[in-house]
Amino acid sequence: MTAIPQGRTRRAARATALCALAMTGVAVLTACGGGDPDAGTNGVGKLPADKIQAKTQAAASSASAVRLSGTVVTSGRTYQLDMQLKADGGTGSVTSKGATFKLLRVGEQLYLKADADFWNQAGGQGADASGTLNGKYVKVPQGDPAYKKFSGFTDKDVLLEGLLSLHGTLATDGHHDDAGTRTIRITGDKGSGGSLDVSLEGTPYPLRLVRAGGAGTLSFSDWGKDFAVAQPAKDETVDYGKQLPAS
Repeated sequence: MTAIPQGRTRRAARATALCALAMTGVAVLTACGGGDPDAGTNGVGKLPADKIQAKTQAAASSASAVRLSGTVVTSGRTYQLDMQLKADGGTGSVTSKGATFKLLRVGEQLYLKADADFWNQAGGQGADASGTLNGKYVKVPQGDPAYKKFSGFTDKDVLLEGLLSLHGTLATDGHHDDAGTRTIRITGDKGSGGSLDVSLEGTPYPLRLVRAGGAGTLSFSDWGKDFAVAQPAKDETVDYGKQLPAS
């Protein structure tokens, strides 16, 4: 029996280890003999960037539900979001300037739920008003400025349409990994117009968005996973009529 040199054994072991890592990092596929990084995927990684964007927008639009979390910067203000969205409603939490409140939309009716500190900071309404609103689902009238400002956070179509379009010249930026899922990344203007990681496994859903101009980063999950939205109980609801007391 001919002895195998130790150097050759080490090289073989190293190559085997690199190939095993290919399951979690497509960048090392070339170490396994120049393998195709799109092998076994949904194929969108081979498309031009504009086609990838179109396909992921179509997939997101047709999905019945989604969960998104992360930050959105708008009008100079940063919002931390954790929202579940579908066609007929949405629910979740929003944090801004250290204050957290919950949003619930059932059909066209939007509710805002927060503690007494939030209402005191929002409008300085005093102990009576904040005590009345504390922990209650407050109906947000459609004519109130808060309705327009916050209902978009609960509207799947409106929110995704505004988020999933990158700015500038589109290009692909290699294969990546998002929490164990292989992705293809597309960018606008080499990243200054934002970047979007699109799943290469199954339906080409968007998984991670970095918005242009430092306007936030969002993760998308639970595509097509249904959840319940229902009108809160009457004893948990406050209706202030045409305008909130702390608009």
